[in-house]
Amino acid sequence: MKLTKQTFVTAFALFSLFFGAGNLIFPAFLGFNAGSGFFWVALGFIASAVMIPIMAVVAHARLQGTMMDFAAKVSPVFALIYCIIVYAISISFPSPRTASVTYEMSIQPYLDIPSWVLSLGYFVLVLFLVWNRSKILDLIGKYLTPGILVILSAIIGIGLFGDYAPMKPSVYASNLSSGILEGYQTFDAIGGVVVGAVVVISLRLKGLSPKLSRHVITKAGIIAGLGFVLIYVGLIALGALVSGSYTVDNRVELLQTLSLSSLGAMGQAALSVLVALACFTTAVGIVAGTADFVKGLFNQSERAYKITAIIGCILGVVMGQLDVHSIITVAYPALMLIYPVTIVLILLNVLPERYASVFVFRAVIITVVLFSFPDFLAKLGMADQMSELQEIIPLGAANLGWLLPAISVFLLCNLYQHFVLSD
Repeated sequence: MKLTKQTFVTAFALFSLFFGAGNLIFPAFLGFNAGSGFFWVALGFIASAVMIPIMAVVAHARLQGTMMDFAAKVSPVFALIYCIIVYAISISFPSPRTASVTYEMSIQPYLDIPSWVLSLGYFVLVLFLVWNRSKILDLIGKYLTPGILVILSAIIGIGLFGDYAPMKPSVYASNLSSGILEGYQTFDAIGGVVVGAVVVISLRLKGLSPKLSRHVITKAGIIAGLGFVLIYVGLIALGALVSGSYTVDNRVELLQTLSLSSLGAMGQAALSVLVALACFTTAVGIVAGTADFVKGLFNQSERAYKITAIIGCILGVVMGQLDVHSIITVAYPALMLIYPVTIVLILLNVLPERYASVFVFRAVIITVVLFSFPDFLAKLGMADQMSELQEIIPLGAANLGWLLPAISVFLLCNLYQHFVLSD
């Protein structure tokens, strides 16, 4: 019974730690733009924003270590560089973005206060919870997540039964790849390798053995993943249904419109509560995960943990002064490089050892880095210079030029190991 209760509490905590600003503002707008093609964008979005992050959690359950273990097979130096980049991105973009979204959607419509005041109070609360590590899973899993699910389910459930004009055709050239790339912006694959370590350590602090922790995390990850699928499909379908009825300019405006149309006068208030809860829990997970990483680098120093948490919260206050659109724009180039690497590391870590040797890890990661670089440079402002190269690479025009080369190298390396090295 205790295990069952802990599994569901951990599942709720995982859902809430993942479910932040991007998870709210991206799916509905994706469906709105896809219109009648919403099925394929939903499929792509679920692949990159649900399946990959949950696989990251399952990989953490198997490894029972830190994020360094995800890339250790490539090399210790690569693992250190990768972790530093991921944690730097995490506390620089998605964590501050939670404060920006909270301000724009939950505070600004009601109170005339500067954004820095909200950010300061917001990250003081984040710091308090991060410093009280043993309470993270219980507080988030027992109290915050149920509130998020109730409000969001009401918006989707009521909205899906509305009377709308016919859906518009999709504006995307490729619905599937657009769904995958929009899933990048949730940061959830990166969140999976960051938050997974937070959950492993939190369960360890509660006294669970590695075997029991692995069992709890795996089941909790599956439960959380199913919840995400239902929420995302609901939001994308709702966005598609209203595509012929509403005219909106951005993600935030659409979400506000949907909540008001579904819940009437209470919609805006309900959405404000939802945004504040979802964003706050994500910020806690990111700051705690970053502090854990630095703590490990300094021989499990509690001082290093607390100092890193303080720096992460200060950076959140500073970067949180940018608006949501600016943070999304600035983060996009970095995602085009680090996200493919993260996805491949996750997939390799969930495979059996015989298919994911050191040789395979190194060859596939080198391939992914090389074939992701054109996408990175294109988003960095060199689109004209990279366009010809992207057209040559299969799926390059869809910003997925790394995918087929990575699969090919993976298969070739395993064939080489089986038929040549095994002789």
